[in-house]
Amino acid sequence: MRERNKLAVREAIGEAALRLALDQGPDGLVLVRVADIASAAGVAPRTYNNYFSSLPEAICSFQADRARLVGDALRARPSSEPLPRAITAAVVEVFAEPEPDRAGLALILRTPALAGEALKAFALAEEPLTEAIAERCDGKLRAQVLAAGVAAAVRVAGRHWLDTTDPPPFAEVLRAALAHLLPGEDLR
Repeated sequence: MRERNKLAVREAIGEAALRLALDQGPDGLVLVRVADIASAAGVAPRTYNNYFSSLPEAICSFQADRARLVGDALRARPSSEPLPRAITAAVVEVFAEPEPDRAGLALILRTPALAGEALKAFALAEEPLTEAIAERCDGKLRAQVLAAGVAAAVRVAGRHWLDTTDPPPFAEVLRAALAHLLPGEDLR
């Protein structure tokens, strides 16, 4: 129960930070203050500081938290499912259901002050994904390379989706990006 409450507080703070950042726009990030985020999330500024060390970390927390779930999503897939299909299904489940908010994703991926934090989030997610892949295949190196490739494919798919006029659903773009990385079958 306590862990769920902590997660709920973290999510509320992260959502408030992203919403306020969207309201200010990429050039107005310096106007977003801890006190405003804490107020919007219904917590004290000190509570904000217990969860996040910087504004970019708070804004990107939703993306970081989702990225950390990919390993668990892969473990939940049937063990008989081919690895490329299982990875794709897990990644689509975590990153495309529900479809990402285009404005929030654009802010995170296109704002230099936030892009580094987003890269950090994906890098932190590689280890849990590596462990989950290693449970299903031989070779730690293969698992590490696949996890790093998946993280890169998600980032590239996000940028491609944002750069496309009238894009298809993000899940389709993500499946297409992963199909270039994961051999063995057509994943579209």
